[in-house]
Amino acid sequence: MSDDTRAATPAANDDQIYVPAAGESQLTVRAVLTGCALGAVIASMNIYFGLRTGWSIGGSLIAAILGFAVWNTLRTFFGVRPYSVLETNITQTAGSAAGSMTSTAGLLAAIPALGLLGVDLSYFELTLWALAVAYLGVFFAVPLRNQMVVVEKLRFPTGTATANTIVSMFANGAEALAQARALLGMGIAAGALTLLAYFVPVVGHLPGAWFGIAGLWGFSLLISPLMTGAGILIGPRIGASLLAGAIVSWGIVGPYVGRQGWVAGDDASIMSYATGPRGWILWPGVAIMVADALTQLALSWKTILATFRRRGASAEALGMEDASESVPNSWWLTGLALGSTATVLVSWYVFDIPPWMSVIAIAMSSVLAMIAVRSTGETDINPIGGMGKVTQLVFGGITTAQGQVAAQAMTTNLMAAGITGAGASQAGDMMQDLKTGRMLGASPRKQVIAQCVGITAGILVCVPIYMLFKTAGEADPNFAIGTSTNVPAPAAQAWKAMAEVLSKGFDAMPTNAIWGVVAGGVFGILMAIANKSVSPRTRRFMPSGLAFGIAFIVPAYYSIAMFLGSMLLVVWHRMSPKHCAVFAIAVASGLIAGEGLMGVVTAILTLFGIQGG
Repeated sequence: MSDDTRAATPAANDDQIYVPAAGESQLTVRAVLTGCALGAVIASMNIYFGLRTGWSIGGSLIAAILGFAVWNTLRTFFGVRPYSVLETNITQTAGSAAGSMTSTAGLLAAIPALGLLGVDLSYFELTLWALAVAYLGVFFAVPLRNQMVVVEKLRFPTGTATANTIVSMFANGAEALAQARALLGMGIAAGALTLLAYFVPVVGHLPGAWFGIAGLWGFSLLISPLMTGAGILIGPRIGASLLAGAIVSWGIVGPYVGRQGWVAGDDASIMSYATGPRGWILWPGVAIMVADALTQLALSWKTILATFRRRGASAEALGMEDASESVPNSWWLTGLALGSTATVLVSWYVFDIPPWMSVIAIAMSSVLAMIAVRSTGETDINPIGGMGKVTQLVFGGITTAQGQVAAQAMTTNLMAAGITGAGASQAGDMMQDLKTGRMLGASPRKQVIAQCVGITAGILVCVPIYMLFKTAGEADPNFAIGTSTNVPAPAAQAWKAMAEVLSKGFDAMPTNAIWGVVAGGVFGILMAIANKSVSPRTRRFMPSGLAFGIAFIVPAYYSIAMFLGSMLLVVWHRMSPKHCAVFAIAVASGLIAGEGLMGVVTAILTLFGIQGG
């Protein structure tokens, strides 16, 4: 072979852990539909989970495991054509895209925050918004793939774990089927317990008086599969941070605020945002979350700088795919142009945001999405909240300079940040999937198609599910989004508080809450610096500022339940490390899915007037 021939032959993809067979099935109808169906389940689950905890969970691993299990079972009993590794990759791509639409469409933060401010969106308006912003992140991510996945080979931990899981499943199908059975079994049990608790509440929430802690606000034992599963996923560090935050906020600060008379209510109105201590401790909690997010962003200046620095290696020298499998520039340029135009028009039509402001928000979103993608690649953390806060700060200045009235300024502030959050959310998810595909020798072009189809399926599911919860909350105050203990919407509370301060000034806060903001801000900054300064080995013993702040916003019993779930993980790992490693994610996902999906059922029961106990 001549030197010229060798130079023209692409180098091997040294990230690749699987070599596809010639003509292996990939973008098939069954792979895409399976991913969309599983993504619909994940999206429904994430609505309930996110409105209760402020977080959402990724769907890649769930979709990959269940997709493989479904088709392997059908093959065993009905002799259908074997499912391939690359089909499983398409399934997880479409599934994670659909599942992430709850975050991308702002249904956990910006949209419920608007609702708390009295802005009521129709189903049509919400669907328009979701369709407009949903695809921006995909087209932000595509041109970044070569640099971050191929050239720099960032790890993207979830994407890497998904690729290894898929290869392991095909090497050991019995283990994958056992994981799927564990997930489904836990889901059924969690759903049954949730339905029983709906009709007999004491089953799901044991009073504090039973444990001698009746005098402590909100300190009781919540028997929640969802919170237990969340505790297993977040682990002991985050679980302990939540418990510590609950003790400080609900056990110390809240009672002190009540005794000082800084809020109008009494012990009977503890949970009232308007008159109770809950409305006071919200502010230091938000300050901790915002300060932690922005400080982490500032401390990641090397990551930010690296985002805009080109590396010298050529794509051809790094094992690039054949041109017929890469994503044409015309695709992402056209998609970005159409998505940007739709976002500008819908923001103007639905939220009365001037087009030039939307253009600024999209431009910011493109830059912040790059930072979010790199953060995801290096740490597996997509800082959607931090990206949104940056945009809120910028638009706080813009709307003040423009002299917008407070109500419109808050709407502009939230939805501009919503554009940024959408870009960061979907770009991070797309890049995780592209990392998985790179490791499996998949076609990026086919993955982008699957991602777009999955996004569409997610919109068709998550918007009506959100509207269902919204309508159920209007029928029963116990399920009102953001004002009830059942659906506290902590992320929305943080976004709303930020918008209020930036538009109304500090007069929007309760008496002396400014000092809570100062203390919370200082604590959040110090926690971010401390976590960045210590070694990774020591960091696991450091509190999480974000989790500590969230505990100020959600009722204490949520934090306790998640802490206990994280302790179950610790005990399980010590008793059987191998068993825990194989089944922990499946068990946790089943618990979350079971209660999350049954939450949809109970919302429907509420609408039909079938009230619980």
